Amino acid sequence: MKNAHDIIRRPVLTERSYDNLANKLYTFEVAVGANKVEIKKAVEEIFDVKVAKVNTARIQGKMKRMGRYEGRLPEVKKAYVRLKPDSKGIAFFDGMIQ
Repeated sequence: MKNAHDIIRRPVLTERSYDNLANKLYTFEVAVGANKVEIKKAVEEIFDVKVAKVNTARIQGKMKRMGRYEGRLPEVKKAYVRLKPDSKGIAFFDGMIQ
């Protein structure tokens, strides 16, 4: 079994993710190989909350150039985690809700 902190890489802090905090929808960057069940267990373990639903999206890396050479940035996977209505919020995000 993977470590929960290896699955959840970092929170995604954008204007769109801030707007969703009031609806208990949190966005995280997760390991590319992680599935929804692993993500749900990791969020519940790290933040001590109840997860209702997890949606994921894989974002392909952009093409970048260094002189005449082309390469690709690494692929990332985002997880959109919705908490149950009776669950408390995630303390890390509490100061960011307007």
